[in-house]
Amino acid sequence: MKRICVYCGSSPGRDPAYIDAARQLGETLVERGIGLVYGGASVGVMGAIADTVLAAGGEAIGIIPRALFIKEVAHPALTEQHVVESMHERKAMMADVSDGFVALPGGWGTIEEIFEILTWAQLGFHDKPCGLLNVAGYYDGLFRFLDHAIDEEFVRPVYRDILTLEEDPVRLLDRFATYRAPQIRKWITQDET
Repeated sequence: MKRICVYCGSSPGRDPAYIDAARQLGETLVERGIGLVYGGASVGVMGAIADTVLAAGGEAIGIIPRALFIKEVAHPALTEQHVVESMHERKAMMADVSDGFVALPGGWGTIEEIFEILTWAQLGFHDKPCGLLNVAGYYDGLFRFLDHAIDEEFVRPVYRDILTLEEDPVRLLDRFATYRAPQIRKWITQDET
């Protein structure tokens, strides 16, 4: 793995554990020689992980839409900062240059981005690992919802394995290193409905 895309909040959140986890993940990425790809901001959880990676001598690549360049306070000192025209272009570029995807705590955008990349994995558009760093139980409710979606047969149980949940960044990246995408036929026949 050369680069991991990290989706995370432009807010620091209420619990200091969120910033601490961003720093720990950033240190772990640099220790393993893995570059960071993220949303390009200098504030919140986003800023914390980028600052940590840069301070440790790692690669930090930001990808930010022009409309958010000022609003999200673009980071001024990244290895590379790409200013794109739309969120669609941002997400496509992040996917293209990354070998895996992690969601730290964040809001609507973080959830939307990790779920879009999960959907792309389910559809077979990529076979890269996807994970949630479950800091201080932040994603517990989301995982309960996913269990409910599986129980209600809107998500096939086999697709649960495309999303890794870990509380520790080291264990998460260890699991990414051995990840193999499930070989599943997505489409079903009329007889199987």
